[in-house]
Amino acid sequence: MKNSFEVEHRLGYRIFWWIFAIALLSGVLVSTVQVILDARRVSMDLDSQADQTISMVRDAATQAVFSIDSELAQQVVDGLFAREAVRMARIAHPDGEALGNRNRPLQQTTFRPVTDPIFEPERLYRTPLVRDGDPNTVYGYLEVHYDTAPAAKTWLNRATVTFASGVATALILGMVLYFVFHLLLTRPLLRIVRSVKQVDPEHPDDRLVTIPAGHQRDELGLWVNATNNLLVAIGDSQTRHREAEDRVSRLSRYDQLTGLPSRDTFMELLERDIQEARKRNSVLSLMVCGIDDFKSVNEQCGFRTGDIILQIIADRLVAKLGSTRFTIARLGSDQFVIVEKGLRDGFQAADTAERILACIGEPMLVEEQNVATTATLGVALFPSDTDKADRLLQSAEQTMTLAKQNGNDHFQFYVASIDQEIRDRKQLEKDLSQALASHQLHLVYQPQINLESKRVIGAEALLRWDHPVRGLVPPDDFIPVAESNGTIVEIGQWVLEQACWQAARWAAESTPLRIAVNLSAVQLRQDNIVNDILETLQRHNIPAGRLELEVTETSFMTNLSDAVEKLHRLSKAGISIAVDDFGTGYSSLTYLKQMPVQHLKIDKQFIRDLLVNEEDTRIANTIIDLGKSLNLSVVAEGVETAEQEYYLSQRGCQLAQGYYFSKPLQPREFETFVKGFHEQFAENNA
Repeated sequence: MKNSFEVEHRLGYRIFWWIFAIALLSGVLVSTVQVILDARRVSMDLDSQADQTISMVRDAATQAVFSIDSELAQQVVDGLFAREAVRMARIAHPDGEALGNRNRPLQQTTFRPVTDPIFEPERLYRTPLVRDGDPNTVYGYLEVHYDTAPAAKTWLNRATVTFASGVATALILGMVLYFVFHLLLTRPLLRIVRSVKQVDPEHPDDRLVTIPAGHQRDELGLWVNATNNLLVAIGDSQTRHREAEDRVSRLSRYDQLTGLPSRDTFMELLERDIQEARKRNSVLSLMVCGIDDFKSVNEQCGFRTGDIILQIIADRLVAKLGSTRFTIARLGSDQFVIVEKGLRDGFQAADTAERILACIGEPMLVEEQNVATTATLGVALFPSDTDKADRLLQSAEQTMTLAKQNGNDHFQFYVASIDQEIRDRKQLEKDLSQALASHQLHLVYQPQINLESKRVIGAEALLRWDHPVRGLVPPDDFIPVAESNGTIVEIGQWVLEQACWQAARWAAESTPLRIAVNLSAVQLRQDNIVNDILETLQRHNIPAGRLELEVTETSFMTNLSDAVEKLHRLSKAGISIAVDDFGTGYSSLTYLKQMPVQHLKIDKQFIRDLLVNEEDTRIANTIIDLGKSLNLSVVAEGVETAEQEYYLSQRGCQLAQGYYFSKPLQPREFETFVKGFHEQFAENNA
C-alpha cells in the first residue's frame, strides 16, 4: 500500500505541473487575443458614439447655421460638452468662421503612453450641415474632437480584468482537470484495493465496488465483477431487511389517515424551508388550520365519518395548494398546517388564507350525509414574527386558539397591527370594487398654463374617491390597489369617458381645451387598449389632438416593444403622448428615442425645492435642456410660487401647472377660473 501511494504521488505531481504549464500558456494567449479584440471594439464604439452624438444634434446645428443663430449654435456646442469625452466642438460657416466654439485640454493621465498609440490621443469628426429639402447645399460644418482618454481608461481597466480573469480561469480549469484525473483514475484504483481488503459480509452495501470507466474488459473489470457478485448475493437479504425498516420509518414519519407528513417530519421540512427563505431573503407564512367544532361532528356523525372528513380536507388542500410553493402536514386531531414560501408580503398570505377557508367550507357528501365544515386559521410570518421554526409554529398555534375565541370561519395574524393592516387593505379592495357603481368616483381638473402666452391651454383630469365613511381617499392609497387587483382597467376607461365627455362639453361652449389623462401600466398591457381609446374619442366626437395620454417611465418597461407599438398607433392617430414624473424612473434617452413622445413632465418633487435645493434645480434645468434638444415640450408640475414660475419661464419651460395657478377644480369652477385668468391677463397687458 505504501508503494501505491508513492507511485500515485509521483504520477500526480508530473500531471499537475504539465497541466499547470499548459493552462498558464493558454490563459495568456486567449486573454491577449481578447484584449486585442476588445481594443478594436472600443475603437469602433468611439466612432459609433460620435456618430450618434452628431446625429442627435445635427438638426439643431443645421438650424443654427442656417439661421445664423450664434446663441443656438453655442447652446448645441455647450450641450455636447455634457459628454466627458468631447474635447472640442465647433459649428462653423463653410468659410471656416466659427458660429459656436468651445474646447478644453486633453485629460492628462498616467496611462496615456500605453493607450495613445492604440487609440490616438484624440479623434476628429467633421460633418457637413445640410437641410433635408436641399441636400446639395452645405450651410456649414459641425466639428467634434473626442478625447480618447475616458474610453481608453475603461478599456485598460477591462483589459486588466480580462487578462487576469483569463489567466485565473485557465489556471482554475487546469486545477479542475487535475482533480478530475485524480478523482476518476488514481483515487478509484486505490478505493478498489481498500474495498476488497475491507469487505465485511455483514455490511456488503457499504463495500460495493464500481468498475472504473474504461476497465470493463480488462483484468481490473473482471476482478471488480467477481467481487460484486459476492457482495450482491449477500446484499439481497440485507435489502429485504432495509425495506421492512423503511416501511416502519414511513409509518412513523407520515400520518396514516391522510398520508400527509407528521408533526416531526413537518418540523424538519419547516427548518429547510426557513433556511431557503433566509437565503433568498423572502417572506414565509405558516398557517395552522383548526376545523371548527370538530368534536361535535364526531359525536353526531361518528368517528368514521370524522376520519373521512379529515381525509377529504387533506385531499382538497393538496389539490388546491399542491405545488412546490407549499408544504402541507397534519399536526394531529383536527389541525393541519400549511407553509407558503416565496412571498413578497403578508397580503399574499391573506389571499391564500381566504382560498383555504373557501376550500374547506365547500359542502361534502360523506356516507350519504351532507356535511358542511368551517375552519379558523392562525397565521405567523417569517422573519417578521420570529426566525425560529419552533417559535413560528407556536405563534401560529396560539393565534389560531385566540382566533377561535372570537368566532369561526376566519383567519387572524400573529401581530395585531399587521392583521389590522391586511384587513384594512382587504376592505379597501372591497370598497373600491363598488365605488364606481356607487358613483363615489369623480374627476377634478387642474389647469395647464402656457408660460409664454399666459393662457390656459389644457387641463389634467385627476381621479378622486369620495368614500362615504372614510371621506376623500388619496389617489396614492387606492390607485396601487386598483392596479394590483385589475380594477384600474374599468376605472381607467370610466376616467377616459368622463374626460372626453367634459372636453366635448367645453368645446361646445367655445372653450376647446386639451385634456390630459393618465394611462396606467396595467391599462397599457391590455390587448384592446388602443381600439378602446380611439372608439371613446369617436363616441364623444373629440379630435384626437385634444387628448393627451400621460404614461410613467416604469409603465412601459415590463414589455417595451409592445408598449412602443401601442403608443405609436395612438400617436399616429393624432393623440399626444407625455412622459409623466420624468426623472424619477429610468430616464433613458434610448427609451425616449423609441417612444413617440411630445411632452416631458418634470415631477413636482424637483419643482418643490427649485431655487432652494441645488440638486433639484440642476435636475429641472437638465430636463428642460433635454426637452429643447429633442424638440419636446416640457411641463412643470407642482409650481407653487411666483419665483418658480418666473424662473421656469426664463429657462424656456413652455407649460406649467400647480397651486400657484390653481388647485384641481370641479368642472364649473374650472370654467370660472379660465375666464377669470384670461381676463386678468388681458387687464395686466392693457
